[in-house]
Amino acid sequence: MPRALLSVYDKTGIVEFARQLHELGWELISSGGTASVISDAGIPVIDVAEITGYPAILGHRVVTLHPSIHGALLGDVSDPAHVAEMQQLNILPISLAVVNLYPFSSNPSIELIDVGGPAMVRAAAKNHAHVAVVTDPMQYSEILDALKSPSGINSTMRKSLAAQAFAATAEYDTQVARWFSDETTSLPERMSIHLVREDILRYGENPHQQGARYRIVGKASWWNTAKQLGGKEMSYLNVLDGESAWNLVSNFDSPCVAIIKHANPCGMAVAKTIELAYERALACDPVSAFGGIVALNRTVDTTVAEHVIDIFTEVVIAPEFTSEALALLKSKKNLRIIAAEQPTGGHLHMRSIDGGMLIQDVDVVETPVESWKVVSTATPTEEQLADAVVAWVACASVSSNAITLVSNGQTVGIGGGQQNRIDAARLACERAGDRAHGAVAASDAFFPFRDGPDLLARHGISVIVQPGGSQRDEDSIAAANEHGMVMIFTGTRHFRH
Repeated sequence: MPRALLSVYDKTGIVEFARQLHELGWELISSGGTASVISDAGIPVIDVAEITGYPAILGHRVVTLHPSIHGALLGDVSDPAHVAEMQQLNILPISLAVVNLYPFSSNPSIELIDVGGPAMVRAAAKNHAHVAVVTDPMQYSEILDALKSPSGINSTMRKSLAAQAFAATAEYDTQVARWFSDETTSLPERMSIHLVREDILRYGENPHQQGARYRIVGKASWWNTAKQLGGKEMSYLNVLDGESAWNLVSNFDSPCVAIIKHANPCGMAVAKTIELAYERALACDPVSAFGGIVALNRTVDTTVAEHVIDIFTEVVIAPEFTSEALALLKSKKNLRIIAAEQPTGGHLHMRSIDGGMLIQDVDVVETPVESWKVVSTATPTEEQLADAVVAWVACASVSSNAITLVSNGQTVGIGGGQQNRIDAARLACERAGDRAHGAVAASDAFFPFRDGPDLLARHGISVIVQPGGSQRDEDSIAAANEHGMVMIFTGTRHFRH
């Protein structure tokens, strides 16, 4: 009779799987908790210790690491020499290995580093011509279907199972390696990243390009829990813009709305209500908002939904939607509706280059106002300081060089993606028009010359918040003082190339 080895951490479906194997005439071998579960269900099972002649030792660190197990998994039954040697050593072949591993990433520790499990998986996968290896409960049904068919588990399925098995051990080793690396440095000399495809996207950056969204195994992400409640499939750019929008509004505790286009905000506002925040965000640049992505950090009700569908919108993201609002939004059949949890943050930022990657820490935007330095003679009011915070956070989300203008919690002008800072300031002021008067301006990096502050002053800007750090800082401070403006240094640059 054929023999199957069952050793699983995730016991989903294992009892029924074992029962059907037994009914199909398989002899079952197992150990520890898996053996107990199968035995308690009244299914005959042989404990591994009966095969090896050894009990589990060293606190179950050593259970299956024995020639009687690994010889049974690795023996090539088509090789007469292997067969003769196995008979001499009283080793009976194992034809099916059902093994899944400890969930290391859920609670990393030394004792959750599985040794025996990956060893069995790799052995069975290597010998896939004679051993079918099962590493996921989702595979049970197809295995049983194959075993019940006249052809059994064919070579194509065996090879596919082996590929999945090696991917599983690679993923596991990656998690362990990352854990050890994280204890020393976020940028180790060698880095392994295991990716799993989550979504096939509608297309890539352009319709002729393919695109997919992958997740990093062992890392949390709001995308992993997000639910699409309506609309077409997401595209590559939808995901990029959604990421920018959701991260931006999640920086604020107060009701906040961001409208993103081409990974840049075309409007953002903080207000007392989410409806007012939306109205003010849209008012910043309603022309650019056409075809944008809208993120709101509050529940979307019918009133807000009516505003959203008033203009062509690609994606709307919020924590939740009332049933009435959801029905209204779904009336726009192409509108992608995403319910999302808070961003997790803390991940590395990676970009591909020819033959490799650029990797850096994520740029965390903080607003420790108490450590900001007022360098001008004039000092900010409480209201101006509040707008400075909004402008500073918004500016970090704009492609550099970047200037944002904010008035009463609302962006009124945004200039980004420029090759020089004076053009970014000019663009922001042109878009703001009369709304620039009395507004707060934020710059993602220092002003290399005073021409930027002079231009902002001519448009009525009252406060400039910037990192400082230029050799000509004194010129910029002098400009602020001459124009009666407040100038604040944050000490931190936020380039976003």
